Amino acid sequence: MADMRETVLQEFGKVFGSTEGARVYFAPGRVNMIGEHTDYNGGHVFPCALTIGTYGVARIRKDNRLRFYSMNFEKLGIVESSLEDLKPYPEADWTNYPKGVMWAFGERGMKMTCGMELLLFGTIPNGSGLSSSASVEVLTGAILRDCFGFDVTNQDLALIGQFSENRFNGVNCGIMDQFAIAMGREGNAIFLDTADLSYEYAPIRLEDAKIVIACSNKKRGLGDSKYNERRSECETALAELQKVVDIRSLGELDEEAFERYQSAIQDPVRRKRARHAVYENQRTMKAVQALKENDVEQFGRLMNASHVSLRDDYEVTGIELDTLVEEAWKQPGVIGSRMTGAGFGGCTVSIVKTEHIDAFIRNVGEAYLAKIGYAADFYVVTIGGGPCILQETI
Repeated sequence: MADMRETVLQEFGKVFGSTEGARVYFAPGRVNMIGEHTDYNGGHVFPCALTIGTYGVARIRKDNRLRFYSMNFEKLGIVESSLEDLKPYPEADWTNYPKGVMWAFGERGMKMTCGMELLLFGTIPNGSGLSSSASVEVLTGAILRDCFGFDVTNQDLALIGQFSENRFNGVNCGIMDQFAIAMGREGNAIFLDTADLSYEYAPIRLEDAKIVIACSNKKRGLGDSKYNERRSECETALAELQKVVDIRSLGELDEEAFERYQSAIQDPVRRKRARHAVYENQRTMKAVQALKENDVEQFGRLMNASHVSLRDDYEVTGIELDTLVEEAWKQPGVIGSRMTGAGFGGCTVSIVKTEHIDAFIRNVGEAYLAKIGYAADFYVVTIGGGPCILQETI
């Protein structure tokens, strides 16, 4: 992180003229180990923060101008805006994410008193499903808290980030991504009940194995994917179930109850969507229990079952993710593998025994390239902490 801190500071100086008065920040990306598309269905999720993420350098201005620059989108140059114009514009591109958080703080009565210069650099592959947008949102929240003295907790940062993505950027996401990033703890995943935001940290002990993320490099945008459609299907299925059983969310049903009441869901497609939400929630609870009992093999089996459900019942995988997972299942030393994130592209997450990682990356990569026609990227990742200040004012 120290090297990266110097890199972003130097770039800030080049872009904005000097580093005087600038501060350096970091917010992680996240990967969800199990519990996919359950967070908006009142179920459990099991994500962890990563040591890859988004670096930011910020400096307060004396006027109301907002000047944004991303090292990931250098061709866009400095994107200008102002505190009077916090609205989402297509041409504003990536800056709609930090602007959305600034707007959301204002909606909560925390208005910025002056503008700022903000440089970002993300080490998360863009469009990978590792929550680059949520990482930017939490990072922006942490910067505003620090620069303006706003009285907000890390959990508040998660809720503000979700609010901004829902209301400003029009993506009907659940709370998981922002919560995992804002509340990350090194070496632990977060077992989160999205119905009431109760959570516990669960150590991930992989003595002779590591987490390997494979990025399909099929780009996807949440807003124009079928994400909102899936959410709507689940909401309709829930309304149908509520006519026959007293529940507030699909997450309140276990497998037995779902089988008993599923005929209330009129459409067979909606029935499949709801089945995934219910069964995935139960899998997540079983997976965390398996970890507590140090049964990593059972955790891996549940990861595999999660992917099958996402493929067959929720239908959010696609040929790219299915190829990565199905090739992973063939490899020696693979404890479990599944798609992670919203789907329709993005990444898979696998637990692989350390001695087999090189062969895993080579074999899965070759098979993917042969079938899909372009390469996947692989990352052996470490579980990291939440947002932090890397350097105080210079």
